[in-house]
Amino acid sequence: MTGYWNHNTHYHGVVLRGVPRGCREALDVGCGDGLLVRRLAPRARHVTGLDRSPEMILKAKALSAGVGNVDFVESGLLEYDLPEDHYDFVCSVAAIHHMDFVKGLTAMRDAVCPGGSLVVISLARNGSLRDWAYAVAGVPVHHVHRLRNRRRADGGPGAPIADPDMTWDEVRDEALRLLPGAVFQRHLLWRYSIAWRKPR
Repeated sequence: MTGYWNHNTHYHGVVLRGVPRGCREALDVGCGDGLLVRRLAPRARHVTGLDRSPEMILKAKALSAGVGNVDFVESGLLEYDLPEDHYDFVCSVAAIHHMDFVKGLTAMRDAVCPGGSLVVISLARNGSLRDWAYAVAGVPVHHVHRLRNRRRADGGPGAPIADPDMTWDEVRDEALRLLPGAVFQRHLLWRYSIAWRKPR
């Protein structure tokens, strides 16, 4: 995949694998400069990028000029009137820790249509010795990927940064409570993924 490399874009592949066949409407929450929206565009009839930052939305629109099946909306997730049961695919990368986790995940869940999919990638806080040990294990992996992607590393939209409040265990427990049957996975480059398909 073309584009810059960082810890978030590294997991775009996890997101793209979750797009259902025949996807009509897709939504990227916290889209930043629209890189993931542009990567979703060949896989869906229409993709909407949602971001609260006016600077990011302007940049996303400029970078996506000529991509005919995407649009961008300047709004936070919890302030936006999302249609329920509407999207075949909803995703979010490194955005949900900027908001109330339960409200954000519930809003995304409710926007997915029956049979549709939701994928969330984000960060959590180390809350135990086990967490810290896992975080340390990611350091050599980080350096390997930085060397492999040194020409593209550390580029990005300059989006706002926030430290996560919830621990890995708290995120997992809340995700599985709100999304029965979801798959929670912790990844080495200090991210987790939640993948869920809404029952028909």
